[in-house]
Amino acid sequence: MRRWLAAHWRAFSATLARFAGAPLTSLLNVTVIGTALALPLGFYLVLSNLQGLARDYSPQPQVSIFLNIDAQEADVREITQRLKSQPGIAGFRFVPRDQALKSLQSRTGLGDVIAGLGQNPLPDAFVVDAGRKATALESLRAEFARWPKVAEVHVDSDWARRLDSLLALGRYAVLMLASALALALVAITFNTIRLQILTQRDEIEVAKLIGATDGYIQRPFLYLGSLIGCTGGAVAWLMVWGALWVFNGQLRPLAELYGIPLTLAHLNGSDSMATLLFAGGLGWFGAWLSVRRHLHHYNPS
Repeated sequence: MRRWLAAHWRAFSATLARFAGAPLTSLLNVTVIGTALALPLGFYLVLSNLQGLARDYSPQPQVSIFLNIDAQEADVREITQRLKSQPGIAGFRFVPRDQALKSLQSRTGLGDVIAGLGQNPLPDAFVVDAGRKATALESLRAEFARWPKVAEVHVDSDWARRLDSLLALGRYAVLMLASALALALVAITFNTIRLQILTQRDEIEVAKLIGATDGYIQRPFLYLGSLIGCTGGAVAWLMVWGALWVFNGQLRPLAELYGIPLTLAHLNGSDSMATLLFAGGLGWFGAWLSVRRHLHHYNPS
């Protein structure tokens, strides 16, 4: 075990030395990779922040339950008890038919017309503050419609459907962009490792002549690919952090005008670590492809 760890440490140390020994080449590689990763990472952050802002500042959707005209007080009490035990709702209020009629008179200016009616045509109603997902709203509507003495159930879910559709479209766009740029990262790493293999051609041939295994020879190249990927991920993280810092400075006057804490949040610790691991994994994969493609050409005669 110690020998295995020592072999990996020597390979990693040699990789660090080679990486630091060509600072300009290494800087260009990680800058290109960082820029490619910063684009989908930035779009992901913007999408996440927009989703949070929509959740915090969008109006609470409501479900309106209209009872039958012949509903009695006992029916109202039963539905009240059902709503109190109903999961997934934030609250509710009862709107008596007389109160609804008075509100209609004050808002429409049709007091004379309404006064000429023989009886109140409006039913008792409940206004329920529901969840923010369109699927949850439709589920509540279907359940409320089955309750006794319920005539109609209206759902204010159009905005929720639009918001869900826009966010889903944004997620697909980010996924497609990330996939395309991930392929670019693999291609960059592939070409970088290929050049390293060409420059070390004589060393590889000598190592194979004295009995070095393929695993021993390819180990430094795999470490180099992972190091390039992780460093590129760190550069992308810094780029996005700087962009958010500048953008939040420009948003501050707008937030003060509207009196809301309008600030875009950066990646948390787990997302930052996932970004570095993802970038390192792509770098390792590109290096592995390059090693598999080019290393078998160097065989001792």
